[in-house]
Amino acid sequence: MKENQNIEWKQSWRDEYLKGICGFANADGGVMVIGRNDTGVAVGVKDARKLLVDSPNKVRDVLGVMVDVNLRREKGRELVEIRVEPYPSPVNYKGEYFFRSGSTNQMLKGAALDRFLLRKHGRTWDGAPLPGLKPADLDAGALQTFRRLALKSQRLTEAVLEEPDQTLLEKLHLVEAALREAVLNAVAHKDYAGGIPIQISVYRDKLMIWNPGELPPTWTIDKLLAKHASIPFNPDVANVF
Repeated sequence: MKENQNIEWKQSWRDEYLKGICGFANADGGVMVIGRNDTGVAVGVKDARKLLVDSPNKVRDVLGVMVDVNLRREKGRELVEIRVEPYPSPVNYKGEYFFRSGSTNQMLKGAALDRFLLRKHGRTWDGAPLPGLKPADLDAGALQTFRRLALKSQRLTEAVLEEPDQTLLEKLHLVEAALREAVLNAVAHKDYAGGIPIQISVYRDKLMIWNPGELPPTWTIDKLLAKHASIPFNPDVANVF
């Protein structure tokens, strides 16, 4: 048997191997065997019974998770087996996050860490709120236009539309949805044949999302701004959303 996604061998115990246990907990779980060399041969471990007591305590104190630690014997040698279950919440080692990938333990950073944390919390990037955005930063005219059109279409009652901006946005669950809507529109209407990526520009007072695309044939800007049926540039992509 070789080391793989769910199995790792260590000849002796070192506290830094808690990083590997952290990686197992953040991935699909796994087994770390103390007392095998790099080729998988059982060489035994000294003070195995002490390690049976110390290792689960260290895992609990440093990582905040519980593991199953067992004593195994092979060819007269004692091995310590640490079985790690996958955890539904993120597990960190002294503030750093590790993830088991193949037979290696990877430290997550940057975008990979962001995706991992969102996934562990059952969220995706497009469902996360934009940090620092306040109702006062939004266009007051746009909010008033929304109130007028929502009342005209009878989608909302007049009582709801008289609420302050903050309350209105919270009741409509729009505090987290505004950026999501803009990004999904860009994805659905992008011309993918051109190979040009969607561009997001962040300024001090605004955020602009741009993507290459075209209006439907015979359409004008005036028709776009008037009442019209939805004709997405990529209907299959739009239907997925």
